[in-house]
Amino acid sequence: MDSVLNFSGGWQPSVAAAGLDVLNPATGEALARAPIGDTADVARIVAAASVAFPAWRRTPPQERIQYLFKLRALLTANLDDVARTIVLENDKTLGEAKAELARGLENIEVACGIPTLMQGYNLEDVAAGIDEIMIRQPLGVVTAITPFNFPGMIPLWFLPYAIACGNTLVVKPSERVPLTMQKLFALIEQTGIPKGVCNLVNGGKPVVDALLDHPDIRVISFVGSSAIAKYVYTRGPAAGKRVQCQGGAKKHVVVMPDADLPMTTKIVSDSAFGCAGQRYLAVSVAVTVGDAHAPFRDAITETAAALKVGSGLDPASQMGPVITAASKARIGTCIDRSLADGARSTPDGGTAAAAASTGYFLGPTILDNGRADSEMARTEFFGPVLTLVQARDLDDAIAMIAANPYGNAASIFTTNGPAARRFRYEIPAGNVGVNIGVAAPMAYFPFSGWKDSFLGVLHGQGRDAAEF
Repeated sequence: MDSVLNFSGGWQPSVAAAGLDVLNPATGEALARAPIGDTADVARIVAAASVAFPAWRRTPPQERIQYLFKLRALLTANLDDVARTIVLENDKTLGEAKAELARGLENIEVACGIPTLMQGYNLEDVAAGIDEIMIRQPLGVVTAITPFNFPGMIPLWFLPYAIACGNTLVVKPSERVPLTMQKLFALIEQTGIPKGVCNLVNGGKPVVDALLDHPDIRVISFVGSSAIAKYVYTRGPAAGKRVQCQGGAKKHVVVMPDADLPMTTKIVSDSAFGCAGQRYLAVSVAVTVGDAHAPFRDAITETAAALKVGSGLDPASQMGPVITAASKARIGTCIDRSLADGARSTPDGGTAAAAASTGYFLGPTILDNGRADSEMARTEFFGPVLTLVQARDLDDAIAMIAANPYGNAASIFTTNGPAARRFRYEIPAGNVGVNIGVAAPMAYFPFSGWKDSFLGVLHGQGRDAAEF
């Protein structure tokens, strides 16, 4: 079995003896052996990044982005191979994996405009005979700690901007899905980028803590659960670092009585059950307003029951498994608790696994008759579960969403312009959609989030990324 390696100007094994198997969620097959990691790995790689920083900082931005142009070409040429690796270790469908990489490529393209994005500004005569100029300078060694659910895209929220701005970077991927970064860094190596500029370290919590505490790391970008986001946001700034943390979510959509039912059903199903519900912008609660409830419930139940669940490498599959056996068990427990709290499950996704005899499969599950104030309506399942909640009117729906601790995204489905504008104006969420199930911003807009879904000031992507 191959070992997962670190990268810093070349491939290096971890000094840690302990490791864990990287498993294919569809089969339980061990794909590789990943290191738990060691503080010595972090010390060695950060030292190399620190050495590389002065020369890289002095490299003109126009020259720095030439490596990104090369990376874009290489990733485009090898997109099928990298996407297949995502499917093997994450087991979303192949189409979902390719779409993920397409969004990553967008960030590389936007970062190629860094000579403009990182410009400062100036003003003559701020006082008599005195002019003032503001310039933006790179910070030094920065790091990105990324999650399992988008092993290709999320590192590319940070990597292109960090190095284009003149910093050197250390990427720490999830230990559950380290193989995609093995592929990406093999392509980065082919660009000829100077040693120490782009680095990769693998491992679990000991590596994260070492990155958070290391005196030479100036910046931390994190994406993961809200609990870990709060941990990172507390420990990182205590060590004097600039930190941005994208946390969890409980995305709501409001379905109005005038919504286009076939369109709404298709879009909500794709959002709730795509990537097995393991994305921060997946719809997890549908708030039906007034008479919309029964027609939408029946339509979404029929659509969910027809979805084919199976391996992401099967072209017929529309939804893959969840990431681990522990995730499957946790989601099943959440479903059981919802049922005990009065919800009704349709179809029987909580107990009906896919046809495959192995792997971590759950069927798409709809929990009807959920209460907006219940624990389960506030808990992030991070799986293929959609809770249906009824509201009297739009006021009631907005109040329900406002009471939720998360604020990553929310959408409304309606054909009424004033209702759509009011929702966009009043809803306390960072990404807002109208007749859109996944309100994911393009790479030239920030990936926003409010409340417990984001800790920090400046977000990832676009001008926010350059400013950060």
